[in-house]
Amino acid sequence: MSIVISLSPEIEAKLYAKAAQQGQNISLVAAELLVRILDWELQDSEEAIAGIQRGLDDFEVGRFRSFQDFAMEQRHKYNLPLDT
Repeated sequence: MSIVISLSPEIEAKLYAKAAQQGQNISLVAAELLVRILDWELQDSEEAIAGIQRGLDDFEVGRFRSFQDFAMEQRHKYNLPLDT
């Protein structure tokens, strides 16, 4: 199956440079990059959903803290000024 994608000259130049650097066919390099980004996107989504579920599970069993406690911890951690 063929897919045609229009690239800006800048992106096309980067893709050609990457293919030349790797000594590979530009189509192969483009396909590998697409596979990597699609895999990363899927993993990122799965991790986000898992993190949200952990938060919901924690909340359900009473493991949570107030926003004020969280904000104070972040201010201390990053040496941020207190709100006035």
